[in-house]
Amino acid sequence: MKNSFEDSVVSGKKVIDFHTHPYTCRDEYMGMYSEHFYLDPEQMPEDLGNAGISVFCGSVIDSVRRGPVESFDAIRKVNDSALKLWKKFGGAYVPGFHVHPAFLRESLEEVERMHKAGVKLVGELVPYIHGWDRSGYDYGSRELTEILSLAGEYGMVVSYHTMPEWAPQMEKMVRSCPGVTLVAAHPGQKADYLLHVERMKKYTNLYLDISGTGLFRYGLLASAVKTVGSERILFGTDYPICNPRMYVQAVLGEHISQEEKENILFKNAKRVLY
Repeated sequence: MKNSFEDSVVSGKKVIDFHTHPYTCRDEYMGMYSEHFYLDPEQMPEDLGNAGISVFCGSVIDSVRRGPVESFDAIRKVNDSALKLWKKFGGAYVPGFHVHPAFLRESLEEVERMHKAGVKLVGELVPYIHGWDRSGYDYGSRELTEILSLAGEYGMVVSYHTMPEWAPQMEKMVRSCPGVTLVAAHPGQKADYLLHVERMKKYTNLYLDISGTGLFRYGLLASAVKTVGSERILFGTDYPICNPRMYVQAVLGEHISQEEKENILFKNAKRVLY
């Protein structure tokens, strides 16, 4: 027997994917099996649309890079790629951009530049790609608080990669930026997920996106909804690393209400991004 709600989501392409990493070339492609599977960037909207996703959000990443950034030019380059994709795909794509606490002045200028361009999303920030730790910075750094505070003044939303080894620093960041909507990426395994939930109980400006590891554990969403409600949970896939169809079906298959599914799949993202 067909589920009419499921049909309307998939066929109507209603889903907003809060967490993706689009690309303009192979050096920006994050898929793990790129030697055997690579879609032309032009195919991204159709590929995601086949899963029911109408809008995809997120930052471009230099997939070749691993380590400290020598200048802000490397950050600006991938940010410019995001702007190019935004121009190409229009409303189907919500661009995210990177900042770096080691480059305070340049990052503040980048927030200003993106604000003038109409960009609303910071991140996903990925410290392990850009070598924050090897440059002496983390999520608790004073410089990052200053950068994110400016972003918050412009109503921007900040997505950050979960770093379990930085649990105290992540909490400090959330606590230090009460006026900023912060979105933790990836539930992770149960112990990490429960820490996310505990933080969400304490800080109402903290959200969680369900991309990456964790959602395959049946009942995770039901647990989150019962503990902190459905209003601060955002749908995400981590595309093209992960298969978007699996994530859409995981939400549709959870034992939560239709209203809660709608919140997670598109209403929450629409509220914070538009």
